[in-house]
Amino acid sequence: MMKMLPFLQSGPIGIRKESKDCIEENRQLGNPSTSVAGQVPVCAEPSDWSKDQVKTSEKQEVACRHSRTSSITSNGSCVSAGESPEKGKKGLIGILKSALKKKKDSKPLSVEQIMDLIEENKFSDAAQHLIVLEKSLSIKSEEELKTSQQDIESIYDILKNKVFDVLKDSVLLAAAKPDLLQQAVDALKEQEKEDQNYLSENPPDQNMQSRPRKWKEVWMATVKQSVETRMKDTRRTLTTENLSIAGQNFLHMGRTMKEDLTVVVQHIKHLYPPEFNVCSTYAELYHNYFASQMNKTAESQLEDKDIYLLLSWVHNIYPNDIRKDRVLAEELEKVNLGSLLPSSLIKELEKKYLGSEEATVKNCLSRCLEKEIQSWKKDQEPEKLDGHFHSELAILAIQNIYGGQKRADALSTALGEEISPCLSREFAAFLKSYKDAFEDFKEKNKKQRFYKPILIANINNCQNFRDYAEKNIAEKDDNKASILSALSDIENSGFDVLLQQLFAQLKPIYKKFTENKWDSSDEIMNEIIKTTRKYISDFQTLNDPFYKAIIEKIHVHLVKEYIVRLLKRRVSLKSPAQQQNLAQNISKNAAALEAFCTSQGSQAMWLNSALPKLAEIIRLQDSGAIKIEVATLATAYPDIRKRHLEAFLYIKANLTRGELKSILSYLADGVASSPSGALLFSNINVS
Repeated sequence: MMKMLPFLQSGPIGIRKESKDCIEENRQLGNPSTSVAGQVPVCAEPSDWSKDQVKTSEKQEVACRHSRTSSITSNGSCVSAGESPEKGKKGLIGILKSALKKKKDSKPLSVEQIMDLIEENKFSDAAQHLIVLEKSLSIKSEEELKTSQQDIESIYDILKNKVFDVLKDSVLLAAAKPDLLQQAVDALKEQEKEDQNYLSENPPDQNMQSRPRKWKEVWMATVKQSVETRMKDTRRTLTTENLSIAGQNFLHMGRTMKEDLTVVVQHIKHLYPPEFNVCSTYAELYHNYFASQMNKTAESQLEDKDIYLLLSWVHNIYPNDIRKDRVLAEELEKVNLGSLLPSSLIKELEKKYLGSEEATVKNCLSRCLEKEIQSWKKDQEPEKLDGHFHSELAILAIQNIYGGQKRADALSTALGEEISPCLSREFAAFLKSYKDAFEDFKEKNKKQRFYKPILIANINNCQNFRDYAEKNIAEKDDNKASILSALSDIENSGFDVLLQQLFAQLKPIYKKFTENKWDSSDEIMNEIIKTTRKYISDFQTLNDPFYKAIIEKIHVHLVKEYIVRLLKRRVSLKSPAQQQNLAQNISKNAAALEAFCTSQGSQAMWLNSALPKLAEIIRLQDSGAIKIEVATLATAYPDIRKRHLEAFLYIKANLTRGELKSILSYLADGVASSPSGALLFSNINVS
């Protein structure tokens, strides 16, 4: 009887009357997911009972019969149909005593009966009855034990194969056949529990050959095999266009890992006890396989696109789309999975990627420029966009640079920061080549029909390039200054060509001022304005910022050329009346010039006071007042020098040598200190 105690502790108590009767009743219940222990009243035995208590309880004859109408009350009492709950509330001790009394006449299921349970996929019941049968052998002779143990081992092998065939396909069966999977898991738990019971009761040196059976270790190996099989089976993932073999493998493994772990978290985890660490086990196995394949791929000869794709998985897709998935994140945070690749290998791949990305952008920019140059040779009018001549060069070039930056940013912030100066360096080199090609076109294609429209389209390109550089290149980047300088050179070079013909047409008209000694100056100014207005109508096809810029250049030129005429020393007036008349003419001309330039959109308001101040100096006769006006003029235009003023005062022939010297002392010849955008006199040479 003492050898029956382990059975009472770990096996099902539910064999009532004769074994045959119990088996028939179990078959009638027929639920494959329900264990034997769940089909009959379970009477558990306290672990601290002594051998004497067990022997004493065997002598008692109180029966606790099982039927379909029996139920178990909340306190564990066995209540038969027709009995009141009060009568059934005998307590746990009473139930145990009744079970022990009846157990004396109970027999384990036969080998054939257990086989029937296995065939019916009642793995949990079969596992429990096998444990009972295995323990019952301890009371048999050695000869009987040998024969029966062989039979039991054969059944164990069959059960084991059946159970692990199911567990191997856990991911597939979790939703399709949850009851079957539950049976397999329960059988596994029964064996693991029995191993733990045996090891706790028997020292290691007394282990029998059949215990522990270590089904948990087999489970680990089975899960590993299942994971590897599913990760290798790329046929389950549809082929994606434009993906290499390596890329397709990454896609399959990532998708398989994510989908399978989702099944584990939602449908498999709850089937196991916590000590199995199911989610962690599956996650580590999927991760380890994925990482091993990544390592093999990373160490092979990879195409540039595969290097980028691999880094995308390491830096972005795996940590963000899989490990931070809303279903998986909580479980995966508990597992120290690490990266798919070691840091040294990641650094090596990143270095290859950066070099490849820079070379790719460089080649793309070169092709863009060559395409643009070929379009110039066709002598075709550029397309217009919102009324402005347009070229695709800036858009295509910027797309390539921006694309390279964004691809690096998508991998990691660090890579984005590392590639930025590399791309700006290529941008600067591209603009230098562009500038050289533009200069070559200017010199060799002046007779083309659409020469000016092509120039304007290329000037307009600079706006997009400048906007991109200002917004996307850091101030600390040494390449930014050279980029902006190259763009300014292209713009100004284009402006110079566009204005060259206009300025040539205006030159003889301006000469009329000195030739006529400012007689009919109104008519001369009207001619200047008329000529300029007609010419600049073509400039409307410039983008707005460049149109304003070229109008300002025209405004500066018109004012400057007028001053040049005043400094030619061709007019010398002694009479204050003559000086008054000239001052009045200059003021009228200045007003007309200002009105015209403003109407055309010039924002160079700083030019408007230059001619009126010069007219005022001519009008004034008091040397003190003249000095004040000169000081005011020098404040507004600090690039004016003594040589400019001396040439201008030649008009006032009535000034004494002393007065002239005193007035000139207010100025000194030196380097202009005014901003480069506000230079007026410094570009005027005085003979």
